[in-house]
Amino acid sequence: MAGGLRSLAKETFFYGMGSVLPRLLSWLLSLYWAFALPRVSDIGVLTNFYAWVALLQVILTYGMETGFFRFVNKEANPAKVFSTAFISILSTTLLFFVAALLFLQPAAYALGGTEMKPHYLLLMVLILCFDVVGTIPFANLRYKKRPIRFAAIKLVNVVLTILINLFFFLACPLLQESFPDLFEWFDLNRGVDYILIANLIASVIQFLMVAPELRVRFSLDRPLLRRMLRYSFPILILGIAGILNQTVDKILFPWIYPDKANAFKELGIYGQNFKIAIIMVMFTQAFRYAFEPFIFARNKGAADDRQSFSDATRYFILFGLLIFLVTIGYIDIIKFLIPAQYYEGLKVVPIVLLGELFFGVYFNLSLWYKLTDQTRWGAYMSLSGFLITLLINILFIPRFGYMACAWASFVANLVMMVISYILGQRHYPIPYNLRSAGSFFLLSLILFAGIRLTHLNLESLPLRLVINTLLVGFYLVVMVKRELPLRQWPFIGKYFK
Repeated sequence: MAGGLRSLAKETFFYGMGSVLPRLLSWLLSLYWAFALPRVSDIGVLTNFYAWVALLQVILTYGMETGFFRFVNKEANPAKVFSTAFISILSTTLLFFVAALLFLQPAAYALGGTEMKPHYLLLMVLILCFDVVGTIPFANLRYKKRPIRFAAIKLVNVVLTILINLFFFLACPLLQESFPDLFEWFDLNRGVDYILIANLIASVIQFLMVAPELRVRFSLDRPLLRRMLRYSFPILILGIAGILNQTVDKILFPWIYPDKANAFKELGIYGQNFKIAIIMVMFTQAFRYAFEPFIFARNKGAADDRQSFSDATRYFILFGLLIFLVTIGYIDIIKFLIPAQYYEGLKVVPIVLLGELFFGVYFNLSLWYKLTDQTRWGAYMSLSGFLITLLINILFIPRFGYMACAWASFVANLVMMVISYILGQRHYPIPYNLRSAGSFFLLSLILFAGIRLTHLNLESLPLRLVINTLLVGFYLVVMVKRELPLRQWPFIGKYFK
């Protein structure tokens, strides 16, 4: 394996510890909420709520994180780039905070009607402000290649979140029984409040831990800021369109679904099953944290290592398909992590998994417009994907419910992936191995069909798991023998010849 790809794999592991592991733990916590909260509709409310949070976070960072990576590798003074980016983010975040306070009540009603209480919005704004202001310091850790510190801070954040949640949902009911006077304030029906409070405390502590990155001499370079904003603005547009591709279904569902009384219940079922597919999102996120600094650093100066970019994308596809097969192959076990009343939504899991895989491939392909400073193309493609998502949701949610949400994401991400490849080969040709990608995708579909047949025709759970393990193992063996360079490694390689 080339040195650059070995470094990429190492950093992907550590950034995975900092992004995937915390998200995995948060995922387990959110699965627990389904058992702890009294109503399925409570999960629907949280699903809707965090969709809004994700959208606002993209707006408030407005592509400056990617802009930071682009310019910190071009400028002679990296500290100046960091300082300028941080001052910009801090200024706009403070403006957002003031505006939110001024329009708290009408904004809360506009975002979620009676379900979005004003104090929910206040807590959300505070969480967003601390997370957004910490974006550039975290990016600086990635630029300085300090993945262990990055991972440690992210891990502390999620562990604190989990511990505080467990205090509210496990300890407080027991303490209320033993000390009713001291814990008369506790009410399980206010579970959303407790979740937000836990999130806020953890976000504040996370910011304090990353704050040492701010020990620089601050100065605002206005010409540099204008260039960074020109570069980042199209990324903001594609970021908004991209996050809406992921969240617009959860935002619109309560407004479009015809049965208003059960809208949040149906959204809760979809949202909880969507969480099963989140493993693909976590893999994409870990790869992104390592891949984005990698491509800009490799492109710095005269270097132009397009084969490495091609290899990295190939490995992403191989492991993404493996994650797809493992998740579907062991869905009979994974489903026990959610209550039985959510099982009816399991049919969305394979659709969402493949849709998220397409989005991850699209991200890998998107490096062409970032390296050539043609970020407007990213905005065009993301807007196209958003329009597809929006159209499918509006047309088909009233008839097919949350299944329309799953298929909308699948189609939109597939279209963006294909368009990005076609345009990328025109503007920045990279020798992607389409034969490898196509053959493994076809193999994974055949094995998926086998897994589905065992699920439909075999009642014995142990027998299904044995057959599915053999099918997944077959994919793994083929992948190792044909594509992974393990055969070239000392000691290990002799087992893969």
